[in-house]
Amino acid sequence: MAEKFDAIVVGAGPAGNAAAYTMAKAGLSVLQLERGETPGTKNVQGAILYADALERIIPDFRDDAPLERHVIEQRMWVLDEKSFIGTNYRSDAFNSDQPNRYTILRAPFDKWFSGKVKEAGALVICETTVTELIQEGKKVIGVRTDREGGDIYADVVILADGVNSLLAKKAGFHGELEAKNVALAVKEIHFLPEEVVQSRFNIKGNEGVVIEIAGAVTHGMVGTAFLYTNKESITLGIGCLLSDFKKAGIAPYTLLEELKAHPAIAPLIEGGEMKEYAAHLIPEGGYKAVPTLYGEGWMIAGDSAGLVNAVHREGSNLAMTSGRLAAETVIALKERELACTALHLARYKTALDDSFVMKDLRKYKELPDILHGNPHFFSVYPQLLNRAAHTMLMVDGQDKHSKEKTIRGSFVQQRSLWGLVGDAYRMWRATR
Repeated sequence: MAEKFDAIVVGAGPAGNAAAYTMAKAGLSVLQLERGETPGTKNVQGAILYADALERIIPDFRDDAPLERHVIEQRMWVLDEKSFIGTNYRSDAFNSDQPNRYTILRAPFDKWFSGKVKEAGALVICETTVTELIQEGKKVIGVRTDREGGDIYADVVILADGVNSLLAKKAGFHGELEAKNVALAVKEIHFLPEEVVQSRFNIKGNEGVVIEIAGAVTHGMVGTAFLYTNKESITLGIGCLLSDFKKAGIAPYTLLEELKAHPAIAPLIEGGEMKEYAAHLIPEGGYKAVPTLYGEGWMIAGDSAGLVNAVHREGSNLAMTSGRLAAETVIALKERELACTALHLARYKTALDDSFVMKDLRKYKELPDILHGNPHFFSVYPQLLNRAAHTMLMVDGQDKHSKEKTIRGSFVQQRSLWGLVGDAYRMWRATR
């Protein structure tokens, strides 16, 4: 393939599709390479789509995108072995003409997004693996693929090839990923009749519910679980840091089985038919783990760049926003007839710093280290909170003052007074 492109995008996930679409829509010659049979082939899991990020790329996406349900209720549960304590927010305002969040199934959604990329004018080639970047000195000038005569050239290459970007690592753009900065999540999709989903979650039409879960289900490891409602299925999953899995010697699937059997979860998936199972890595190192984002002739976006807000479980919006900003950087340089040098591509980092992406990651930059060093946040406190609720709600002849004294005593016994003060300070410092 002798033709030279304005840009090559590696990967056809949310970041790669956002970048390829934005540049192609602006009239640039764009090649997008995907190693799967089709975009989305590798993604069987359900996910959350954040509308604002996609609206800025495709304003009318709601007209034909394969959306499952729009989220009207968010539940947050903290579990012990037999119970949960939590809160929720539900609002009819989310039933607007333009809802803010949707549940999706990645396979059909990625395929739809790729179709939009093609309609915009990009050349999309699947079943093609990029084996390495072609460099002239320190400058990236193209990619080498596993196809015959597979050297392809471009003014800039945007890497959006997933959390473990082998291309960036091979080129020396970042080192080996540390296990403490990566989570392994396992998910299942349980199929149920649409009316059953609606009845169990008190919803109607295309309304949806999301449940975020923490506590005993992770065995004290840093991680969370989640449940999403789709039209005729439920996505259920759990994930923890790789370093914790290694230390604890617990298999991820064991956690998922225990989650499915929990008294709070089992009734919600009862009678469902599990048809799909997936495991994937999620970059959760936060701000301190973000690698160099640009260089001579290249940029990196989405999961490849570690752009995930693990605190709020946001990923697709950061991916699409970073892909769009990378594309807009290239478009601006082309309009000014400037080369894609590191000096000029630094505008991408500036744009990210000015956006919610880096602002939110920076806000929680201390949290990964604090959570990793204080596992009692995932073991001791869930137990204490659930026992406190149980104690106060049990009507057993004991006066409430005595109950409160018992609860306070249990907290002090488990953590000590100074331990409680220290934990409160650490969490304040990590989230301020």
